[in-house]
Amino acid sequence: MGISLRLDQAIDMEALRRDIFTDLQEVFDVHFVCATFSRRIAEHTGVRIVLMIPDSDEQIYDVWQSEPTGETAQLRWAVDEANIDPFFNRERAIYLDKLERPAAEIINNRLWLLARQFILGIPLVAGQRPYSIGPMAFLALIDPPDATILSSDQFSELAHLATLYLDRAGLRETVDRRTIEFNVIADISHALSATLNVQKIYQLLTGPIRQMLNVETLSVGLIEPVTGDIMFVDQLLGQRFENIPSVRLKRGQGIAGWVAEHQEAVIINDAYSDNRFFSGVDRRSGFRTRSMICIPLKVEARTIGVAQAINRISGNFTDHDLELLQALGGPLAAAIENANLHADVLAEKRRIETIFSSTAEGLVTVNRDGIITRSNSAFGSLLLAGDNDIVGMPLRELLRVRSGDVDQYVRQVVQSTGDSIQWVTDIQQKKDQWLPILVSGARVGGEFGNADEAILAISDLTQIREVERMRDDLFHGIVHELRTPLATILMYARLLRDGKVQQPAKAERFLGVIERESDRLQRMVRQMLDLARLEAKEMQHSPVPVRLNPIFDEVLPSLADRALQKGLLFQQRIESGLPPVLGSEDAYIMILKNLVDNAIKFTPSGSIRLTAWTEEGNVLIEIEDEGIGIPPTAMNNLFKRFYRTETAVEYGIAGTGLGLYMVKQTLQNYNGKIEVSSQVGKGTTFLVRLPAIRI
Repeated sequence: MGISLRLDQAIDMEALRRDIFTDLQEVFDVHFVCATFSRRIAEHTGVRIVLMIPDSDEQIYDVWQSEPTGETAQLRWAVDEANIDPFFNRERAIYLDKLERPAAEIINNRLWLLARQFILGIPLVAGQRPYSIGPMAFLALIDPPDATILSSDQFSELAHLATLYLDRAGLRETVDRRTIEFNVIADISHALSATLNVQKIYQLLTGPIRQMLNVETLSVGLIEPVTGDIMFVDQLLGQRFENIPSVRLKRGQGIAGWVAEHQEAVIINDAYSDNRFFSGVDRRSGFRTRSMICIPLKVEARTIGVAQAINRISGNFTDHDLELLQALGGPLAAAIENANLHADVLAEKRRIETIFSSTAEGLVTVNRDGIITRSNSAFGSLLLAGDNDIVGMPLRELLRVRSGDVDQYVRQVVQSTGDSIQWVTDIQQKKDQWLPILVSGARVGGEFGNADEAILAISDLTQIREVERMRDDLFHGIVHELRTPLATILMYARLLRDGKVQQPAKAERFLGVIERESDRLQRMVRQMLDLARLEAKEMQHSPVPVRLNPIFDEVLPSLADRALQKGLLFQQRIESGLPPVLGSEDAYIMILKNLVDNAIKFTPSGSIRLTAWTEEGNVLIEIEDEGIGIPPTAMNNLFKRFYRTETAVEYGIAGTGLGLYMVKQTLQNYNGKIEVSSQVGKGTTFLVRLPAIRI
C-alpha cells in the first residue's frame, strides 16, 4: 500500500518528466544526468534531494545534493559513511523516521546527518550497470513536508526514470571507454609489431600499457630454453630491484611458474592468500605484492614467458582487466620473439662479417652466373686489386687461370650436394708471374634447399710449395749427409776388418776418419733431436737464471779445436763476470754450437772471432767469420726452417737448414734477438742480444 505525503501542491509529474527529457535528450554523461535529476526533482518537489552513485572501484560515492532553489553541490563520501541498507527494497520507496532508527545506525552516517527527521529513499537497481551493483546507487528526499499527496509509486517511477537515463549514459560511457581501450590496444599492437628493438618494447610496457591497466607495475619473465627457469626483465621491475640479483624463478615456482606450466591466465586479488604465491622476491626487495593478473606469453603453441600486471592502483582486478592484458599478450609475445630473433640474426651476421673480413684466406661469394657478390680484403690482395671495388664483376675476369674453367667450376660447386669441392690451379698476378692457389668451394643453401650462391676460399700455395721444396731438399740433404759419412765409415771399417792395413800409422789414420765421420753423424742426430724438442716446447719450459761464462768455458775449447784442425784462426774475447740471463743451459749451448759451427763450416780460410760483453743492460755475443758470406737475396729466408742458401749448395757445404731456424726460435722464447750482416766473399757477422737480469 502506497504512503501519502501532504505537500503545498500536487506534483505535476508530466511537467517534471518533460523538463528532464528536455535537459537530457542529448546527454550521455553520467555525472550530468545525476546533477540534472537531483536539481529538477528538488525544484518540482520543493524538497532537498540526494542522489548517490558508487565509483567503478565501489569504494566511494559520488553524491549530488540539490536544494529546492536549484542550487546543487557535488560531494564524495566513503561507502561506509552512508549506510543505505535499511532502504534496500527492490519494489518500492521506503519512508523512514530518524527518531525511530537505532542510534548505531544514525551516528556518523552522513545521509542521516542531513535530515532533521524523515528520509524517503529508494535504491536505483534496474539493469546491471556498474552504478547499480555492489554498493547501490540511491535516490532520497530529505525531510519531505506534510502537504499534498506524493505516492511512493510516483517516487519509484522517478527512480526508474533516473535508472533509464543512467543506464543509457552508462552504456555510452562503456562504449566510449571500450573504443578508447580498443584504439590504445590497436596503437600498442601496431607499435609492438613495428619495432625489432627489445628496449622499445619494454618502454611501451612501462608507459601506455601500465597506464591503461591502472597498475603499479608490469613485469615480463622469459623462459630459459635449457633450464625452464623464468628470468624477469630487470628494467621493468623498478628501483627497489636495482641492488638485488636478477629475479629468477625455478620451473613451476610461484604464480608465474604455475601459469607458464599450465598455460592458463589467473586473476589474484589477494596474493598472500594464494598458496602458489612465492613471497621470496618481496622479502628481498621490500616490494609488497597485493594483487596481480598473470598471463602466459605464447608464440604458436610454445610458451616463451609470462606477463604480470601487479597491484591495481584502486579496487580489484576484473575479468575486463584480464581481457585487456590478454589482448596485448599475443602481440607482446610475438614482438619479444621477433626482437630476440632479430638480435640473434644481427649477432650472427656480425660474427660472420668478422670472420669474413679477418680471415687470411681470400674469400669471395658468387652467384650461379659467376658474378661476385662479396669479397674480403685478402681476396683483393691476392689478385693485387688493392681497394678497388670488385663486387659485380665476373669472377672469370679476375681469376685468369693457367688451366681449367672458372665458370664451369662455379656451376659444379652450386650444383653439388653440399660437399666442399677443391681445385688446384695457377692464376696470373702480373705478366709472366703465376701464383699457385687452392680454391675450396661450397654452395650456400637457400630456404627450400636450392642454391643460387657459392662461397669460395682461395689459398696461396706459394709457402706450402716452398715448404714442400725445402722438405724435399732436406730429405735429399739428409740422405746425402748420411750416405757420405756412412759410406766412408763402412769403407774404412771393412779395410780394417779384412786386415788390408798393415801399417799401424795407416790404421790409426783410418780410425781417425771413422771417428770424425761418426762425430759428424752424431751432430746431425743431435740437431734433429734439438728440433724435435724445440717443436715440443721443451726448451722453453721454466726459464731460470743462467750464467754464460761457464757455458763458454765448456763449449768453446772443442769448437776452437775444430777450427784449428781446419786451419782457421780462432779468437775469443769474453768479458769476465757476465750478468745472468733467463733461459736454460741446454738452449744456450745449442745456440752457441750452431752459430760457431756455421762460422767454421762456411769459412774455407781465414779467422773466426767470438766476442761477449755487456752493454745497456744486455749481454751481447758476436760471432764474426771471414767466410763465403750470404747473398742479399737470401736474407729474408735465412731463419726459415729447412732453408739453405744457393752458395752453400754450390760450395757443397753439408747442412740441414735447421740450425739458424732453431737459434732464432729459441732466442724469441727468452726475449732475445739476433741480427746478421754479411758481404759475399768477405764474411758474416751474427750478433745475439740477451736481456740481462739482476739477482
